[in-house]
Amino acid sequence: MVALCAALAGVAWIYPAAAEPVLTWTTVVNNGVVAPDPTNPTSAQLFNSYSGSSVNNDALVVFRGRTQGGETGRVSGVFSRDMSVPAASVQAIAVVGGTVPEPNNLTATFTEFPSLPRIDAGSTLIATRGQTKPVYTYLLPDNTETRVGTTGIYTTTGGGLTTGEQKLGMVLEQSQFQVPQPAVNGNQLPFEQFPGAPAAFDGKYIAFKGNYADADGTALTGVFYRDLLSNNGKEVAVPIAYRGMALPNQPDNDPTTAAIVFGSTSPPSAAKGKVVFTGLDNEEAPTAGGIYMGKVGTDRSLTTLVAIGDTVPGVTNGTGNALNLIGEGLSFDGRYMSFWGAWGAEKRTVTLNCPADGNVAVRNFCALQTPLKEPGLDPSVPSNHTGVTTREVPVHQGIFQKDTLTGELKLVAQTDSKYEDFLFWNFSGNAGQDGNVVTEEEEGARWRSSAFIASDGQKVVFKALETDNAFGLYLDRDVSDLTDPFALLTSRMFGEALDSDSRAAGLSLTSLGIERDSFRNGWLVINASMEGIINGEALGWAGVYLTQVVPEPSSVALMLLALGILVGSKRRQIRHTGEFSL
Repeated sequence: MVALCAALAGVAWIYPAAAEPVLTWTTVVNNGVVAPDPTNPTSAQLFNSYSGSSVNNDALVVFRGRTQGGETGRVSGVFSRDMSVPAASVQAIAVVGGTVPEPNNLTATFTEFPSLPRIDAGSTLIATRGQTKPVYTYLLPDNTETRVGTTGIYTTTGGGLTTGEQKLGMVLEQSQFQVPQPAVNGNQLPFEQFPGAPAAFDGKYIAFKGNYADADGTALTGVFYRDLLSNNGKEVAVPIAYRGMALPNQPDNDPTTAAIVFGSTSPPSAAKGKVVFTGLDNEEAPTAGGIYMGKVGTDRSLTTLVAIGDTVPGVTNGTGNALNLIGEGLSFDGRYMSFWGAWGAEKRTVTLNCPADGNVAVRNFCALQTPLKEPGLDPSVPSNHTGVTTREVPVHQGIFQKDTLTGELKLVAQTDSKYEDFLFWNFSGNAGQDGNVVTEEEEGARWRSSAFIASDGQKVVFKALETDNAFGLYLDRDVSDLTDPFALLTSRMFGEALDSDSRAAGLSLTSLGIERDSFRNGWLVINASMEGIINGEALGWAGVYLTQVVPEPSSVALMLLALGILVGSKRRQIRHTGEFSL
């Protein structure tokens, strides 16, 4: 050590300011890849759209994708690719038309996968929602045959696709799927729907939001987790929080005053035996609630991590600096949790355009809620409407990170002269064939806003709209310093920044997506679309892409680097610029 110090004594150390990371992106899948279809192995259809990608600590990527269709019909489903194996190809986890796993005594098949798949950080456990044809038939006491089970959560325990939860709680022999007490008043009551994306964690658990009805028909909702492996897979879900349950940590008030209760809960995130979720007294106009953490096991208490009314650190604002809105999409690794929040009274108006493609019934229902193009037109005809509406959003918004160990809350980024908005809108949900919204349990079609955040320890990636209407993905490598976030990708860039395929070159990036489980162990996965006109022809391209964000070297590492004694990564060749190869 003395010799080393002596050797370093004459070295003039220059510590560079935090330089922007140089990242090399590798294609997981793009429009030039054939979508595997176990229901038709000879199919040769190419992928053309993607949504919702997640990655685990070992660079196993899962995503939802589909093709345009052809003689054999569209291929649509949930897929994976192991990016730690250079020769690995895209694999199908579940596809529309594929057989639903047991319990399934009707040989039912999948009809849709309505949300993104999520993968456990530390294992290959995957969880995804699936809509199906009825999977189970049984006899009522009067010998009437009944067919049930059209929605569920499907997982990859035991090496293959299995049922993690299903709408079968009313079936006596499938009682592991019933809604547990005390979240419901009554036995053998089923979950009706599982909104959002379920989380997979710790190798054997799923955490999910479930909608259901009480014995008297009252609509309820809650957050639950389920052990998939214990008791031969027969464990019933465990409630964490549910509508009507008292919010924790309420002040001692007059005992004659009713307690404030959960009115809504959000799809959770989970890791290392902990489940986090947003819960509010009133989803549309919250006055109480926040972000809470529950634990796997016998301790059913909740810890309040962030509350409506908490002070935003380091912010001065004339109409208040207390959090009055908190987002649903929480990125959580077992210690650090990132989320969206807003404060102050100021609002601004955003213009929203109904989707131009996708489900026809949903598109029609969206249009029917917008103004007529001209007075006197038939209001029942979707094409007679403008398809344009507006919403009010908070002026003051921020991306936050909470250290659940120390309790420290930090503001990563806020709307200011650079960022105008962290919320992005889409019209989604289920609608009837004539554009009529279905029941609440099935999450009717409506406008929804989301913030897109993914964190890996203290590193945070978020999506933002800049004040000049450019949008992009931005990285803050360490929320403890004062360095501004870096732009990783923006709509000012072109396809060749992501994809080496010549068909991406010259096309503008038109969409960029991350999800709460998109950033693990340095691996960052995104989905992107690009469009442009080349030689007079309108062209498009899309794909899912992976990179590795390498931490900035420590002081000791910098010294070793100067002496030339650093060694490369054994598993992957990683250059100090942040590039990698597989």
